[in-house]
Amino acid sequence: MLDICLLGAGGMHPMPGRFLTSLYAKCGSHALLIDCGESTQTAMRCAGCSFKPIDLICITHFHGDHVNGLSGVLLSMALSGRTEPVTITGPQGLYQILTGLLITVPELPFTIQVRELLAEPDGGLLHVSDFGPLRIKGFPSEHRVPCLGYRLEVPRQGRFMPEKAKALGIPVSQWSLLQHGQSVQLEGRMISPEAVLGPPRKGLKLLYATDTHAISSISDSGRDADLLILEGLYGDETLRQKAFDRGHMTMLQAAELAKDAGAKELWLTHFSPSVPDPSIYQEAVRDVFPNAFMGRDGMKKTLKFLKR
Repeated sequence: MLDICLLGAGGMHPMPGRFLTSLYAKCGSHALLIDCGESTQTAMRCAGCSFKPIDLICITHFHGDHVNGLSGVLLSMALSGRTEPVTITGPQGLYQILTGLLITVPELPFTIQVRELLAEPDGGLLHVSDFGPLRIKGFPSEHRVPCLGYRLEVPRQGRFMPEKAKALGIPVSQWSLLQHGQSVQLEGRMISPEAVLGPPRKGLKLLYATDTHAISSISDSGRDADLLILEGLYGDETLRQKAFDRGHMTMLQAAELAKDAGAKELWLTHFSPSVPDPSIYQEAVRDVFPNAFMGRDGMKKTLKFLKR
C-alpha cells in the first residue's frame, strides 16, 4: 500500500488557493517528499501530512519553486521530534545548494546525508534509495537546467504455495517466516522463500516528472504505472512552443505520454499562474487519456495491490 498526497499543483510561485507542486508519499512507517518549494510546510500542515517519518527528500532541480522551502520543512521535522538521519537527493550541485539553504537551520537534531545523482551515460534509471518495501529510482529529464524525474515502486512477492512447503517438509510454524522473506533451516538445509512462493505478482508503480520536455524516457520509465503525476504548464495548445522554449510541456503532451505508457491514471500539476482554472481543459485532455485528472492542493490517493 502506498499513500500519496499532491501537496500543491502550482508552478513558478505560490498563489492564493494554490501551493507549489510537491509530492508526499508514505509506505508503512517510511515517508518521502519530492520537491520542496516555499509553500511546502504550510501545504503539509493543511493536508495533515506528518513531518517526522520523512526519511528522504528528492529534489528534481534547483529552481526556487522546487527548493526554497527546504529550510522550513527540515525545521518542522526537527520540531516534530525527528532524530533519525535524513537523506536528500538531487542532481549534481545539490551539496552547494544545500550549503546556502541550510545556513538558517545549523543545529538540526538529525544528520543530513546528501546524495548527488549523476546521470547514466545511456540515460537509464538511477538507484536512489530503498526504505522498507519502497524502492525509489530517478531518471534524467529535459529542462533548462539538470533535472530528474522519480519513480516509486513497491514490489510484491509471489503467492505462498502451501503445497510446496508441505512437499519440502517445512513445519507450519515456520511458514510465516518464509512468507515474510526469511529463509529457514531444516535438517541441515537452508530453504529460501523462493522455494515456496509462486512467480512475483504485479506491485505498485508511481512516476513523478515535472519541468521537462515531453520525452520518451517518461513513458518508458512509467510503463504500466498505477499513476503518473506529470506537469501540464499550459492547456492552450497554441502555447506548446512557448512551453518547449521554457523547458516544459503542455497538458495534452502529458496525456499523450500517459497513453503511450499504458498508465492507469494521470494527475496533471505544475500549472502556470496564467492558468487560474485548469479544469476548463479537462475534457480535451480526457479525449487523449480518459482517466486524467487536474491536480489540486491536498489531492490524495491510496494505491493498493490487486486482489489476486
